[in-house]
Amino acid sequence: MKIFIQTFGCQANIHDSEIMAGLLMEKGHKIMNNEKNADIIILNSCSVKNSTQSREFQYIKDNQDKNLFVGGCLTKTVDLREKFPNIKAVFDTNSITKINDIIEAEKDTFSKTKETKLNLPVIRKNKNTAIIVIQEGCTNNCSFCATKLARGALNSYRIGDIKIELQKAVDGGCRTIYLTGQDTGAYGLDIKTSLPDLMNELITIEGDYKIRIGMMNPWHAKRIMNDLIEIYHSDKIMKFLHIPVQSGSEEVLKHMFRIHTVKNFREIVSEFRNEFSNITISTDIIVGYPTETEEDFQKTLDLMNEIKPEVMNISKYSSRSGTRASKLKQLNSEIIKDRSVRLTELYKKNKEIKP
Repeated sequence: MKIFIQTFGCQANIHDSEIMAGLLMEKGHKIMNNEKNADIIILNSCSVKNSTQSREFQYIKDNQDKNLFVGGCLTKTVDLREKFPNIKAVFDTNSITKINDIIEAEKDTFSKTKETKLNLPVIRKNKNTAIIVIQEGCTNNCSFCATKLARGALNSYRIGDIKIELQKAVDGGCRTIYLTGQDTGAYGLDIKTSLPDLMNELITIEGDYKIRIGMMNPWHAKRIMNDLIEIYHSDKIMKFLHIPVQSGSEEVLKHMFRIHTVKNFREIVSEFRNEFSNITISTDIIVGYPTETEEDFQKTLDLMNEIKPEVMNISKYSSRSGTRASKLKQLNSEIIKDRSVRLTELYKKNKEIKP
């Protein structure tokens, strides 16, 4: 059959789609570049933001007269079967390796057992770039996050399996390697190892490639910071650090149930910049969290003006069903929009003047 896979969301989702494409092709199906001539459409969904969910709902509405299957994080946070009864089947992130069975049986599939998504056939979105998932889930319980509801607790993959996956990617011509997960800094806590232990093994693999380590929460980055800095001295590691602080207000961080502090974030940035003058610091900010006051927001502005991260991902807070923050009194949308505009303007201004 001719199958098109539409993907929303993060690098992990993109890789899930690459795996599904590989498994489907292995069974003789043809992967299409668009919906037009496809017999089957698979939507791999994201549950992070309301804006993304709205786009996904519209996509389902536009294609519900077709053979549409929906997977990904949204299937654990929204009753898609009730909302869109014409969907052929829904399945969660733990069931992607069963994709051939799912489309054949047209049966909803949810699994409590987490899969190790390594050493599987993949059709890469970019033949020169490999996405390697090293862990799924996380150790935190952030009040705003729906991803935890979908991806669950921390599940780290074995170092040996990851090493085999990297070797295959390098042998296959990949020059850029994205190591990803919901929180790479938490890697290994459940299997008595660590991200530095993993990296020390991976950088022994010979070849012309560079590794970019994916997002890690500041608490874990701080916990492993000294060993991590040593790893970053390797020529195999891109000088890129993604640490989402989310707010410059300690009070808001407490309400979010983030376990790091603003001080932790400052220390990490300072140490890495002292060691690597060319490092790219990337962070995420949520504006308009329900308890965020104007004073709290000003602290975020002050922090970002002080740090001047090279990359700032700004999200307007949106209430996600099933999260603790969804039960709080929400801020007026105009306030949230105004804060987003002001922070964006600051970011653009600092980028213009930064040498």
